[in-house]
Amino acid sequence: MLPVRGRDGRVTRPVRIAGTRVAWTPIGDGEFFCSGCGGDRNYQRLTGRRRFTLLGVPVLPRGTAGPVVECAACRRHFGTDALDHPTTSRFSAMLRDAVHTTALAVLAADGTCARAALEAAAGAVRAAGFEDCAEDQLRALVEALAADTGRLFDEPCGPSLAIELHESLDPLAPHLAPAGRESLLLQAARIALADGAYTPAERDVLTTIGTALTIRAEDVGRLLAAARTPS
Repeated sequence: MLPVRGRDGRVTRPVRIAGTRVAWTPIGDGEFFCSGCGGDRNYQRLTGRRRFTLLGVPVLPRGTAGPVVECAACRRHFGTDALDHPTTSRFSAMLRDAVHTTALAVLAADGTCARAALEAAAGAVRAAGFEDCAEDQLRALVEALAADTGRLFDEPCGPSLAIELHESLDPLAPHLAPAGRESLLLQAARIALADGAYTPAERDVLTTIGTALTIRAEDVGRLLAAARTPS
């Protein structure tokens, strides 16, 4: 730093003799969840070039910088892995779809589509955001699922149903707290219990749900037992 003195001899501000400056160039934009702001914000994806500066003047290139993500609101820079976190609206949609998929899987495992199970499933799906969901719609979807996969009711969770569960739950699980993952499994378990004790096929589907949610096997057993206790 080089001090700069005013006419009265006092130091007014230091001047950096040498340093590094980054010139940023936008290469993309979009919407992301900004951890600094705590909400969904627009962003620019930036790449940069470093330059050595002398008395504030860029003189020599010093390599590249970034890419980084810059929040349009707080202007903070983040690594590009910040884009892996879903936006609030995307997370809500993922959770809504997960509830719908697990409810259908449990109903398909039961096969009877008993009124109590349908009511429990429809209530869970409506609470998740599908406000117009009705019991008859779920029954039709379960029948269509069985016809499409060729799977007989009350069979163990087949490969196609397991794949569908993993496709829905695998992207969601890393963004759910342990309590959230357990809550999703408990909700599916209570749908299965709405019309009586677990069938072997229901237990198999619930175990698959627990695995997709990265819940340990011993904890899955504990939660399935806990679901039998009225809350």
